[in-house]
Amino acid sequence: MAAQDRDGESERAEKVGDVGEFGLIDRIVARLPVGGGVIVGPGDDTAVVAAPDGRVVITTDVLVEGRHFRREWSSAQDVGHKAAAASLADVAAMGAQPTALVVGFGAPTWLPADWAADCSTGLAEEAARAGASVVGGDVVSAECVIVSVTAIGDLQGRRPVLRSGAEPGDVLALAGGLGESAAGLALLRAGHRDPGQVLAAHRRPQPPYPAGPAAAMAGASSMIDVSDGLVADARHLAEASGVIIEIDTSQLPRSPNVVLAAERLGCDPQDWLLQGGEDHALLASFPPATTMPSPFRPIGRVQATVPGQAGPGVQVDGIRWSTGGGFDHFD
Repeated sequence: MAAQDRDGESERAEKVGDVGEFGLIDRIVARLPVGGGVIVGPGDDTAVVAAPDGRVVITTDVLVEGRHFRREWSSAQDVGHKAAAASLADVAAMGAQPTALVVGFGAPTWLPADWAADCSTGLAEEAARAGASVVGGDVVSAECVIVSVTAIGDLQGRRPVLRSGAEPGDVLALAGGLGESAAGLALLRAGHRDPGQVLAAHRRPQPPYPAGPAAAMAGASSMIDVSDGLVADARHLAEASGVIIEIDTSQLPRSPNVVLAAERLGCDPQDWLLQGGEDHALLASFPPATTMPSPFRPIGRVQATVPGQAGPGVQVDGIRWSTGGGFDHFD
């Protein structure tokens, strides 16, 4: 049996430090197919991406090993999918079509080179699922694995859907699931390996990318990616719009696998529905006469603030939610 290194990988496996910066780049680029809209792909000083609308939607997310993922729980491809989804979902939440990703990748010299290449495969696969391509990036030595993804999108002639447009009387609606990623993380921390569906949801979120542009075309007044938890992100909408967001828990999607995971761990699944992050569902408000596009479903409503009482915020089943409600990187 071959000797093992610090990650349980064979010492004979080629490491990032063995192939060097440019060898690693060559391996990564070989995993990156280029789709439509890319004029110049990886290999030059910059990529060139078409922007037919004349405006560019752009966002960045950074995933750090030990904070956002653990390699003993997620494969390299899982990490690539998850990193891409975090930024692609933000583009969709603006009502835009994702077009391209640029990736910064940091890794220790002892990391297996194939791990880095497999991560790029996951990035490319998730980008393709959203209709985008990975068009470039950079690699650097780091103390742990870091994946920084910048996503670019095209508004295709539509106005961007902001957090600040919700109006009293609007319907609050959700596209996508809730609580599955948080349930999967809780199971992994407790040493469980099933139900597999929620473990998969934690490792590879499934944002409803097409729902973002569909909501914009239908007339959504505001929208946000639910990355930090439903209550936390609803609060962002409320504060930006100067309104009260009312959530009706009886209307929240409740996966049987989330319920099963809660039974296994002896906890309340509603905590995951309201405060669990990283499912990357889309939360939007629609004027009351709007026909909401599939897969959006009503989960509440938008109310006006009352002079002399509490300002913008979130109510859950009529009760004001005063603190917390989701993930905070510095909490």
